Amino acid sequence: MNVKERIDFLRKEINEHNHSYYVLDTPIISDFEFDSLLNELQNLENLHPEYFDINSPTQRVGGETIEGFNSVIHKYKMLSLGNTYTEKDLLDFDERLKKITDQNIKYVCELKYDGVSISLRYKDGVLIQAITRGDGTKGDDVTSNVKTIKSIPLKLIGSYPNEFEIRGEIFIHKSDFKKLNEKRKKNNLEIYSNPRNTASGSLKLLDPKLASKRPLDCFLYYLLGNNIPTNSHFQNLQHAKTWGFKVPNHIYQYNDINGVISFVKEWENKRHQLPFEIDGIVIKVDDIDMQQEMGFTAKSPRWAISYKFKAEQVSTILNKITYQVGRTGAITPVANLEPVSLAGTIVKRASLHNADQIIKLDIREGDEVFVEKGGEIIPKVVGVEFKKRDLFSTPTEYIKNCPSCGNVLIRKKGDAKHYCTNSEFCPPQIIGKFEHFIGRKAMNIDSLGSETIDLLIKKKLVSIVSDLYLLQIEDLLPLKKDGRKWAENILYGINQSKKISFERVLFALGIRYVGETVSKKLTRHFGTIDNLMKANYQELTLVDEIGDKIAESLVNYFNNKENKILINNLKSHNLCFVSDNKNKILSDKLAGCSIVVSGIFEINSRKELKDLIEKHGGKNVGTISKKTTFVLCGDNMGPSKKEKAKELGVPFVSEKEFLNKIK
Repeated sequence: MNVKERIDFLRKEINEHNHSYYVLDTPIISDFEFDSLLNELQNLENLHPEYFDINSPTQRVGGETIEGFNSVIHKYKMLSLGNTYTEKDLLDFDERLKKITDQNIKYVCELKYDGVSISLRYKDGVLIQAITRGDGTKGDDVTSNVKTIKSIPLKLIGSYPNEFEIRGEIFIHKSDFKKLNEKRKKNNLEIYSNPRNTASGSLKLLDPKLASKRPLDCFLYYLLGNNIPTNSHFQNLQHAKTWGFKVPNHIYQYNDINGVISFVKEWENKRHQLPFEIDGIVIKVDDIDMQQEMGFTAKSPRWAISYKFKAEQVSTILNKITYQVGRTGAITPVANLEPVSLAGTIVKRASLHNADQIIKLDIREGDEVFVEKGGEIIPKVVGVEFKKRDLFSTPTEYIKNCPSCGNVLIRKKGDAKHYCTNSEFCPPQIIGKFEHFIGRKAMNIDSLGSETIDLLIKKKLVSIVSDLYLLQIEDLLPLKKDGRKWAENILYGINQSKKISFERVLFALGIRYVGETVSKKLTRHFGTIDNLMKANYQELTLVDEIGDKIAESLVNYFNNKENKILINNLKSHNLCFVSDNKNKILSDKLAGCSIVVSGIFEINSRKELKDLIEKHGGKNVGTISKKTTFVLCGDNMGPSKKEKAKELGVPFVSEKEFLNKIK
């Protein structure tokens, strides 16, 4: 055996032992024997750099320190799941899906791991990229750090698709987290608050060598791609297991919702027996074609949902009630608490939501209160220990004036919140509008932060968001010692924001009830800001998903003189107030058509064809049913889809025929 053969043999042997130890949990050799093999490989690679391989097991210790993380657009969006908390919610979920399809629905139940979501891309059996969830559309490339996780294969085994993605959760075992904190305590370092945050922080370390020292593990539970083995989510995971992935053991198929409910009840009682944290159960439709048919909302898939376990609850003292002012003038009462540990974090503050909630709870300063985390994330006060209440306590009287500017608060009929209407001069509202405007999902001016905005306002350099576009280098230089680079970065970020699309500019204006999805609908429908501003209440409600509240809010906003001035100012600075043609509806030639796109095409990609369908009023569906208008078919169309279309009498349309249809 020559040197190259020995290196290849050692790499294969070590990979197999890694898989046995970290994935199968069945070690074959001792740690000493494993270390001997690894040391031999390391020495041979050092002596023969010509045989270097980035995917060698020796590279798991981490490479060079990196300067930062590149943002990567997800090929398939990483959407979050809707939450349920009761058996009735699950039954309602089942009923909703039965209205979409006339086929029997099989479900897959999985544990909901309390970790960090990750998407792994493989090509020719090699890990090429690892991306965090981010905002669902794009995330950070953390490949260097993920490669240090020994349960994630760098090279696959067996027979696998040429290219695919697999998604899962990176986490830390309870025992490993305990050991990690014990070590930090010994070294007089601050202990970590909980496993999830520690896992998340570890992925964002700029030094992969440090990341390699963190006890990270990973379960993989969702396969994506054009050539995945079967039409069953459950079966695909069994295939993934044979390729070397650590697929969870606790995944089960059920023929109806009753089986799902039994599984949920079982694990609500057993969850504390697990060596890792879970906070619920994930329920998915097993059939992938059916998943496509059911589709997605703006935020989550219709075919999957998470059941959240009852939140952990603790008691503590409510020291004081204070009031926050939001960017829209909404007042939120806040409970300032005696610090208490809850679900792995120290809680000092919790929202009391509104005046009605204070009355409902009959909550008072000095009370002992019960606190839990909504969805195990946001702390909220859920009750009062009345037996321990001070006899001399007085009922809470909700404030009548804005805590910041003193303006009299109003509360409209049917609205739960009180509002400060002094939008022009109330400091928190002004700052809030700026923070929303520069945010990542809006104008994305990341060179500006809250502190800088606060400074600019105090120095009277800006008062409304359009003033940002008037800033000059001379205005900024006196604000910071040796701050030329800082000032140049700010101005560069502001100038770059002029390239932001109309839908995001509209969102950045901060109009009440106009979020990201509504902004897209409005810009696509009206095309320009002028058309939108001219639209009356009735015209607005004709737009898909625009209801009474949104229409009323838009009319009120555009009738306001100051808002008109603001928009004209932003126009003068060349911000985009015209919809990109790529989002424009071109015709209604496919209105009412449900179309399945399948196969490989000569002229356009599948995505381009799907875009064309939507632009001409059609609807993309993933599975063939009686409701399908036609199949837009290319080469190598799946045999099962072809057979089903023939069986149901659904017509086939070629790419050229389709393009002629929409001419």
